[in-house]
Amino acid sequence: MRIIQTIKELQQTLNQQRQTARSVALVPTMGNLHQGHLQLVSTAQRHADIVVVSLFVNPTQFGANEDLDGYPRTLQDDIDKLEALNTDILFTPSIDEMYPLGGDNTSYVHVPDITNVLCGASRPGHFDGVTTIVNKLFNISRAEFAVFGEKDFQQVAVIRRMVEDLNIPITIITEPTVREADGLALSSRNGYLSKAQRQLAPQLYATLLEVKIAINAGDKNFKQLEANAKDRLTAQGFKPDYVHIFQRNFLRPACDSDIDLIILAAAFVGTTRLIDNLSVNLSIKSL
Repeated sequence: MRIIQTIKELQQTLNQQRQTARSVALVPTMGNLHQGHLQLVSTAQRHADIVVVSLFVNPTQFGANEDLDGYPRTLQDDIDKLEALNTDILFTPSIDEMYPLGGDNTSYVHVPDITNVLCGASRPGHFDGVTTIVNKLFNISRAEFAVFGEKDFQQVAVIRRMVEDLNIPITIITEPTVREADGLALSSRNGYLSKAQRQLAPQLYATLLEVKIAINAGDKNFKQLEANAKDRLTAQGFKPDYVHIFQRNFLRPACDSDIDLIILAAAFVGTTRLIDNLSVNLSIKSL
């Protein structure tokens, strides 16, 4: 595996590969890699000749009171995991490399509308940081494919919108959420949880499952289902941020006529913010 730290070297390396018509897939990460990330790398390897994994803890997507300084950084462990998968390139730029004028003085990419709900409502400016760094990585790598996990469902929706609106020539590929045996979605932030909090955390997924079962049984009182789920999370010891039932494709509040739904939730366990989602498809069943 080749480890590259500068934009210039990465572009020169990929340009050389393209001389033999080799395709490139990008897997953007912030490091502290787990099995979910490694699944994205394996998927990328099935779609392209060269896989680039970027590892960059992006400061512009963290709010003033969020965990930028404490975000887990495990570079050597990440390198070992990627080498075991025969990853082609690991791109690990510095903050100065990606934002030479500083994050406050850079141009930003803003996707309207769908960044104002869910995590966007709770974390103002977060998605501007995400779309800006992802756009930069797309431009730097000129990858034909990019692979993302569905745990960050809103993030994927925002990136898809950006790609469509800006006519970026890249194909977005998604992989289902990877979970622990007890249902907890894999996340770098799971490492913040104490033993007791880790035992509680799977109840977020269990609560979403209850909502999905109710919807499949015919309950379309979505507002009440959302309220009940938040009450259940609170009673168990979570501090819910939101639970919403949305139309999956357009990421708007669901209505009775919608068939393709997604249940999205964010909740704090102590100071750790967890997110999760579950899809519900109410396809018309034959009699």
